[in-house]
Amino acid sequence: MKLPIADAATTRAYTVALLRKHRRPLAVMVVLQTVAAVAGLAGPWVLGRLVDAVAAGTDARYVDTMIAVGVVAVLAQTVLTRYGQRLSMVFGELVFAELREEFIERVTSLPLSTVERAGTGDLVARTTNDVNKLQHAVRFGVPRVIVAVVQITLTVVASVLLSPAVAVAMFVGVPVLLLVLRWYLRRATAAYLRESASYAVLNGTITESVEGARTADALSLGERRYGRVKDDLAEAFAAERATLNLRTVLFPGIDLTFVLAPVAVLLWGGWLATQGQVSLGVVTTLVMYSYQLTGPVWELIFWVDEIQVAATSLARIVGVQLVEPDRQAAAGEAHGRPPRDERVEARSLRYAYREGHDVLHGIDLDLAPGERLAVVGPSGAGKSTLGRMLAGIHPPTGGTVTVGGVPLVDLPLDELRGHVALVTQEHHVFVGTVADNLLLARPEADDSELERALRAVDAWDWVSALPEGLRTEVGSGGAALTPAQAQQVALARLVLLDPRTLVLDEATSLLDPRAARHLERSLSAVLEGRTVVAIAHRLHTAHDADRVAVVDDGRITEIGPHDELVAAGGDYAALWRSWQHDA
Repeated sequence: MKLPIADAATTRAYTVALLRKHRRPLAVMVVLQTVAAVAGLAGPWVLGRLVDAVAAGTDARYVDTMIAVGVVAVLAQTVLTRYGQRLSMVFGELVFAELREEFIERVTSLPLSTVERAGTGDLVARTTNDVNKLQHAVRFGVPRVIVAVVQITLTVVASVLLSPAVAVAMFVGVPVLLLVLRWYLRRATAAYLRESASYAVLNGTITESVEGARTADALSLGERRYGRVKDDLAEAFAAERATLNLRTVLFPGIDLTFVLAPVAVLLWGGWLATQGQVSLGVVTTLVMYSYQLTGPVWELIFWVDEIQVAATSLARIVGVQLVEPDRQAAAGEAHGRPPRDERVEARSLRYAYREGHDVLHGIDLDLAPGERLAVVGPSGAGKSTLGRMLAGIHPPTGGTVTVGGVPLVDLPLDELRGHVALVTQEHHVFVGTVADNLLLARPEADDSELERALRAVDAWDWVSALPEGLRTEVGSGGAALTPAQAQQVALARLVLLDPRTLVLDEATSLLDPRAARHLERSLSAVLEGRTVVAIAHRLHTAHDADRVAVVDDGRITEIGPHDELVAAGGDYAALWRSWQHDA
């Protein structure tokens, strides 16, 4: 499953809405650039007037006056262009900042079920490659395109008003330009979408290879992963080559039109001048205008290519907003109904990652408030999937999971996390201070609360020993934390979040057994009175629990207190004996 990509109509509507929101600075920018472009037309006009005046015979005073007019026009254009460009840059920064904030807000609120199914590659590509491409276009491309369009329009209008007969020669290269652009635009969207998709796949393959390096080494999969990366890289190279081939046709075609226009104006205008239909000064002015058009036309075409790339990236970014929520508030009487208590219940629970292939089969489970339940079983039995169901990460494909009689999927995410939270063995340290990492769970917490949370997970000793304690920078570029320390930070966040029900999916697996045992005992004191579901491979967790649930092949095969299950001599008893022997 890949994240959606917005179609052309949706992307255009989003762009128009964004520009309309900033129409005031956009209008001021256009006005400034228009006045600057008008001032820029004065130079060729002054030169043409001088040519006609000298040919007819004039005095030095007239020449000095025309030169002064030209100098004033150049100075005015310089000042207006400077402020116009400054406003353009500010405009680009404002628009991009809003777009980036909106995108990040949307990405961080994506349903976790969608993120897990889509994989990391596509999402990473959208948040890095696509955002970078769009950033360049919004900051520089949109303002420059507006400037180029204004300059081209005013220059063409001035040329036609000056002499329609001569100005017609300026358009001799337009048919070639239109043919080349039509050819390019018909192929560009598909080519750039392929390019972006190839990088998404490549990013995913490299990320997965790095994250699973130990597994790949253990199973001797190095050559296979290398071959996969090589194939993905070859596809990315082919996609890049396809877009490069488009540009090798686009740019020479544009260069041809630049050569044709001034040559045609000079030849056609010169012939008209010999026939006495126009003056030599008019021809001079229009030739200069033809050359003057080269800059903005070239810039416009250059940015057409760049904006085509950005439009593809924008479609992928806007596509993130098209992701459907994986949960919806209940309608009717159930709408807005708060849970009556913290009892978690699963009824006829089923789940399938692929339609028709259930990994959980009709599970029934009741969790009384304050109960400690350990979930054990062989690898691949469905323990983690069950944990995600109980935490409301995935909506079930059959049956229900409720808290206080309200289905988890009917609760808004922020309210859901106050009732049930999940901590896994996969943790991330964000760039920032230790305090910043903890405040993600509760922004209003003070230092004393942060210290208490860290003490609860046996992390205060090493945090206080850091150069700046809670204010020490960690993450990329900061102090490196071990996997075990990162896990303790995640658990401290959980303590701060203070949910009523916790699902711990091997949340202490990165600690050594003795440290894990000590940490679990510390957590038990802090989490007294809360419901805890512990998915564990260390059976001392099961020994300490109120009840143990054995999951095998997506079903709960046994459930009850540790001593009863051992005495029953079933699957759990066999697991317990095996674990004691290995220990």
